[in-house]
Amino acid sequence: MASLWRKHQQRLRQAASLHRYSTKNPSFSCTAFAIVVLAAAASLWLYLHTTAGARISQFQARDAGDPTLSNVDLGVESGNAVARRGDQGCDYSRGRWVYDPQRQALYNESCVDIFKGWNCVRNQRSNAGSVLRWRWQPDRCDLARLDPAKLLENLQGKNIGFVGDSLNRNMYASLVCTLKQAASKDFKKWRPIGSDKGITFLGYNVTVAYHRTNLLARYGEWKASADGGPLEEHGYKQGYRVDVDIPQSTWSEAPQFYDILVISTGHWWFAPEKFNPVTSPMLFFENGKPIVPPKSPREGLDLTLKYMLSFAEQNMKPGGIKFLRTQSPRHFDGGDWYQGGKCHRSGPLKLAEVGCDIVFVSNPFVPNFQVEEMFSPANKGVNKEVRLVNEHLFRAASASSTFRLLNITHLSEFRADGHPSTSAKKQHEDCMHWCLPGVTDTWNEILGALILEESVTGVL
Repeated sequence: MASLWRKHQQRLRQAASLHRYSTKNPSFSCTAFAIVVLAAAASLWLYLHTTAGARISQFQARDAGDPTLSNVDLGVESGNAVARRGDQGCDYSRGRWVYDPQRQALYNESCVDIFKGWNCVRNQRSNAGSVLRWRWQPDRCDLARLDPAKLLENLQGKNIGFVGDSLNRNMYASLVCTLKQAASKDFKKWRPIGSDKGITFLGYNVTVAYHRTNLLARYGEWKASADGGPLEEHGYKQGYRVDVDIPQSTWSEAPQFYDILVISTGHWWFAPEKFNPVTSPMLFFENGKPIVPPKSPREGLDLTLKYMLSFAEQNMKPGGIKFLRTQSPRHFDGGDWYQGGKCHRSGPLKLAEVGCDIVFVSNPFVPNFQVEEMFSPANKGVNKEVRLVNEHLFRAASASSTFRLLNITHLSEFRADGHPSTSAKKQHEDCMHWCLPGVTDTWNEILGALILEESVTGVL
């Protein structure tokens, strides 16, 4: 059986190699390419159908637990570390995008909570209208449209907090704009302690707020002391001190106030333009003392997640629901944001597109080369951070008994068309944040579905 699996993997590698060759050589035979891909699919079919049931279960469990393995999508659940429908066996994070010409946005560009750079309709991004016509269809269930009135009724007297970088502000704005559709003008701005943005829906006594924090942990500039010390002995002269066990003050009181908390971190941990490993490295402290020998950013991220999730668990309201949102993908083509990277795509990356205009939509065993080439860490591209960060987030959520992973990565990886791009009117293209209305609305539809399920089961 192992030899069958090795043969299948070999055929996948051959198909990937031929895909790259075919895109550079238009004269390459599409028929020959299709034959190799079909052979890869057939080899996996043979492997699965000649393996005992127990072996298949083991195979599924192993792949479901690996957040980086999406080149072969079996549609299985990833333990407790996914966005899913309780015990009904539906994983909202796995599925496909379906074009629906009748689909309308949950709100429009007039919502004042949309940051101006994300308002793609008002900024006249060329595909702003078509971005809204795509509907996420999970593999094993349907994802209902978010009903703002129903959600507010179920949230009566409860509060939702978003804690993280600007991508969580993106999600906050999307939810607030949606909920306002059911509240007429019966709301007011109100910011809980430490929050950057906040709205209270007076008729329901529900507050939704956003707390900005880049690393979750407290950090600030550090300079070497003339008296020396452990870091000075290692040759460090300056950098950023990161206290892995102390939350940033902007959200240190948040867990006590919210009934539902959505936490995220990731983009800033792999930002060499900010935390340059040579000129301005991250220097990690624990219990007020520098950690020596110094740890890498990835090691520091693991430590920070361990402490920050524990802090939230210990300080959250009894019965509070805690989500750790997975990484939001970037879609830079041709370089990073500071290297002239662009995102001019007019539609989503195609599901299971293998080149030569051949699309196997119904075959879950055909690898998605277009997505893999953009995000796989093995390709060392500028967008690889999404998979790298998720390794840490999945590990942290698995170690927690109360945090749930809100997995929005896979569905978002396809949406290279959903960023502001040049319409943001920055000095560089914005291929990281999302147009509003847009993809982030689907994140909130998943969040809303999970909240409503908890309400039905009596958790809320």
